[in-house]
Amino acid sequence: MELVKNIFFNTDKLVENTAVKISYTGNLFQNNSEEVYLHYGFGLNWDNVTEVKMEKTELGFQAEVALLEGETFNFCFRNENNEWDNNEGQNYIFPIEKVELSLVAVQDNAVTSPRKLRKSYIWSKKIRLAVYKIITYIPKLISGNYKRKISE
Repeated sequence: MELVKNIFFNTDKLVENTAVKISYTGNLFQNNSEEVYLHYGFGLNWDNVTEVKMEKTELGFQAEVALLEGETFNFCFRNENNEWDNNEGQNYIFPIEKVELSLVAVQDNAVTSPRKLRKSYIWSKKIRLAVYKIITYIPKLISGNYKRKISE
């Protein structure tokens, strides 16, 4: 998803407590910078400020970031010469969506009755085999094309 020209995310939404991959093809990439750093924080006060070196690829600079809790994801870029791309002094700011707990599936991974699961699996296989035989052999019986193999 492209949210701003020359900045791409690998997801449609920025959701708290998830990882997001950022691709940057802005001025610093176009000016052939060798190293670019992603400088980022969360919320209006830029909480948990972190800076991470981005990986240079043919398609731009890329980095993966864990999105923490906060209203917004704020970031800017700088290169090895301390030149900044900060959206002309306004920084890049995107809203972070909260995870709605009613949508989170809670799974109980404990297998309480493995024998029942196994029995139901065996029965489903037997039923499938019976249905297959009925579908295959009844038309042959009705048409008279069924020949029983005679063992010698």
